[in-house]
Amino acid sequence: MAHRNTVLSQILKIIPRHEFEPLAETHHQGQKLRKMTRWGQFTAMLIGQLSGRRSLRDLVDNLDAQCNKLYHIGVGKISRSTLARVNESQPAELYEALFYKILSKIKSISPKHSFKFDNPLYSMDASIIDLSLSVFPWADFRAKKGAVKLHVGLDHSGMIPAFLEVTEGNCHEIKAARNIDLPAGSILAIDRGYNDYDWFNQLNNKNIFFVTRLKKNAKYRVIERRNFDRSSQVSSDQEIKLTSKKGEQYTGRLRRVGFKCPDTGNHYYFLTNNMKLSAKTIAAIYKERWQIELFFKWIKQNLKIKTFLGTSKNAVMTQIWIAMCAYLMLTYIKLSGGIEKSIGSMVKLIQLTIFERRDMVDLFKPPPKSYTPEHFGQLRML
Repeated sequence: MAHRNTVLSQILKIIPRHEFEPLAETHHQGQKLRKMTRWGQFTAMLIGQLSGRRSLRDLVDNLDAQCNKLYHIGVGKISRSTLARVNESQPAELYEALFYKILSKIKSISPKHSFKFDNPLYSMDASIIDLSLSVFPWADFRAKKGAVKLHVGLDHSGMIPAFLEVTEGNCHEIKAARNIDLPAGSILAIDRGYNDYDWFNQLNNKNIFFVTRLKKNAKYRVIERRNFDRSSQVSSDQEIKLTSKKGEQYTGRLRRVGFKCPDTGNHYYFLTNNMKLSAKTIAAIYKERWQIELFFKWIKQNLKIKTFLGTSKNAVMTQIWIAMCAYLMLTYIKLSGGIEKSIGSMVKLIQLTIFERRDMVDLFKPPPKSYTPEHFGQLRML
């Protein structure tokens, strides 16, 4: 029988040890670790993400039961106190750097988005991760509530998070948005929470297009009425000029597109600086922004970012960044292996087989076709 590595070992090949160690050396604090390495920490926390472990004790007990299979991937015995101490003291920035290293590998194999235009398409939004203020006193958010906020820029080519920042819960979305670095010609779909005319002006000067909802109280005057396909749900297409004091911060051209939703009958008005795409395409771009909402829903349901194995800020950040690394690793496996199953289905199978020795790509292939009624009829005749 051919030798097979464990499913876990095959997943870890995405980040070889010789690529991990330079990052670990760069993001090390204090004396050299004796009982545990950063590789051991990463492997243990990754197992926690992929196997659905609910507590630090549960995770360590699981690692003890599989110690003979961990030895071959360079991980020794891990105690609960040592793992907790490393999570608390060693910089979480290591896994932020690792996240972007994995991301660079995925970009080369990501499929193009579904639109006909060639511009890169992104959407951006933020989601609150609730924390108990009594357990996480550093995560002050509201009077009796703690939280951190996850800011994500989603690349619609492959549906991968191309930009990610974790901030305090009360950090406004626009503050994180100013840190995002997009290539010229990109299209960014955002909701009304990001309406900031000074930032829009900066995007326009960088040749970056935005598509958002126009605020209800926005003041403007119509400069030109544009032609549009009246057989579609588009109700208007106008070039406008903002007339409010804040609106004067924007110096470029702006376009207002009206759209009637065929399902609800509601009217929506979009604001964009893209003058070339059709009004129908502008509306479709904003609708595609819903993918980032589905992304937040998925990671909260399938990854461990709602219950934490440590209470310090560094431990929470470590767990979040490793969770996002896990998401990228699963995405890489899916894209490189041409796997048709959803990432959610992949996670469920990995939970059951993470320490089994079997080919990982075969694990996600559909089962062989069962016999049809005609086959059973032929068997009865025999």
